Order: sequence, then C-alpha cells, then structure tokens
Amino acid sequence: MSNRTESYLVGLVGDGVTPSLTPPMHEREGDVQGLRYLYRPIDLLELGLTGESVGAILDSARILGFNGLNITHPCKQLVLQHLDEVSPDARRLGAVNTVVIRDGRFIGHNTDFSGFAAALASGLPGARLDRVVQLGAGGAGSAVAYALLSAGVKSLDLVDMDPARATARAAELQGFFPDSTVTARTTAELPQLMPLADGLVHCTPVGMAAHPGVPLDLDLLEPRHWVADIVYRPIDTELVRGARAKGCEVLDGGRMAVGQAADAFRIFTGLDADPERMRSHFLELVAAEEVAA
Repeated sequence: MSNRTESYLVGLVGDGVTPSLTPPMHEREGDVQGLRYLYRPIDLLELGLTGESVGAILDSARILGFNGLNITHPCKQLVLQHLDEVSPDARRLGAVNTVVIRDGRFIGHNTDFSGFAAALASGLPGARLDRVVQLGAGGAGSAVAYALLSAGVKSLDLVDMDPARATARAAELQGFFPDSTVTARTTAELPQLMPLADGLVHCTPVGMAAHPGVPLDLDLLEPRHWVADIVYRPIDTELVRGARAKGCEVLDGGRMAVGQAADAFRIFTGLDADPERMRSHFLELVAAEEVAA
C-alpha cells in the first residue's frame, strides 16, 4: 500500500527567488517519480514583503494546504521563532532552509549542510580531510563548515574578510566538534596555510556572475589539492577552471545545489530523489540559462 499523498504543493520563500532553478529541479523529479508535484516561488521582493513576514507566509501556506516550504535569504534565521520543531543540526546552525508542514505543525530542517556533505561524498570520494582551508564564514559558510567537520575534517582553517565573524564562528564550531581543531584565520595567512592543506572550500560570492574574479591567488594551488566551490552561476567559475588547469580534483557548486534539493525532496515527500538524475537536469537548466544570456 503506497503512503504517497494525492499531490504535493511546495514553495520557495525569499528575496529574488523567481529565477531559482530549485522549482524546476523538484518538479522534474516529481514527474519522473509519477507524482503531482507543484513548486512555486514566493518572491518577497515582487510581493513587497520583508523577511519578517515569513511567519504570516507559513500560516498562509498551512491554510492553503502546502506540504512544505524551502526558505532562503533573508528568512533562514527569522523563521526559527515560528517553528514547532527543529532538527538538532538546524538548531545548532541557527538556520532553517526547509520547513515541512505535517499535521498542522511546522518542522524545520537544514539541507545546506547535508547537501554539501552529500556533494563532498559523491563528488570527491576518498578526498583527504586532515586539514582544510575554508574561505567565507557567513550563512552558507557556517553550514559548509559544519558539514566538513561532520565528515571528519580534523583541522579547519576558517578565513573571512570579517575577523570577528571568523573568530565567533570558529569558537562555536569548536564547541560542537571538540575532537577537531577549528581556527579563525585571515586572508594574509593563506600563503602559509595552503601548503599545509589537503583541500580548499570556497563559500563567498566571488565568482558569481555579478562578482567575477577569484577568491585567492591561484598560484597557491597545487595539483595535490582538491578544490570545492559552492557558487553555481556560472557552474565553471574562474576558481573551478583555474583549479582544473592546475590538475586539482574539483567539486563545482552545482553538486551542493543538487544535494540540497534532493534532501528537501525527500523531506517533503518521504521518497528518495535520484541525485545523478537531478544533477543531469540541473546542468541542462544551467546550460540553457547560459545560452539565453
């Protein structure tokens, strides 16, 4: 006997989410699995709403029969006060990006960290994790650092343009992972850190279409390094291209985006998504965007 519901109605709440690739990814996976699955962007900018309206949006979604919502900037922290239950990992991270609505209750999860963990496992299997340098300690960076430490990174060097943010984040993560070493660093220390590192993870906006460039001197990369980027517009950032040219193993930002989506799909439906099928569709969507641009 199937436990599938008759249909699924899901939304994405945040600023500027109308062009997001998440809705078509979810809908395609639903189609392949034979589900009636509708995923709508709820764009705060277009609606003239602020992040503080997320509680009212949740209430409306419950009334209208939504199965769940993905939550993005600027609501990932603001949504916490409106939830009935929060997963332990999301509670630790202080951020929720997936809310399932079940029996009238709001249950929060974080698939930013689990999505990166899945990306790392599938895209860089067997990568050495003794010492890793991470650039960026903001919201996405916090989730990625948590995923790295959960995956067994022994020593994490956290580099941020804001030293106070890096210090605070490092102390918090150190408390969660006492068997690892988490250290706040500055960009000036990169020439000393990279020769000691197994890999580099990039979690800043540098490399996005609106912020072209590379986040560090590519001469610091060696062929033995692995390099992961979480930027996926474009999919082949200057960092990804430069690292490949150096002979590094590379993880592009699309893998995290797909990992997040696959986890959210499972949370909403109770059914496993096929990550490789979702990645194939994601790459189609990105390629179509680049042609259109």
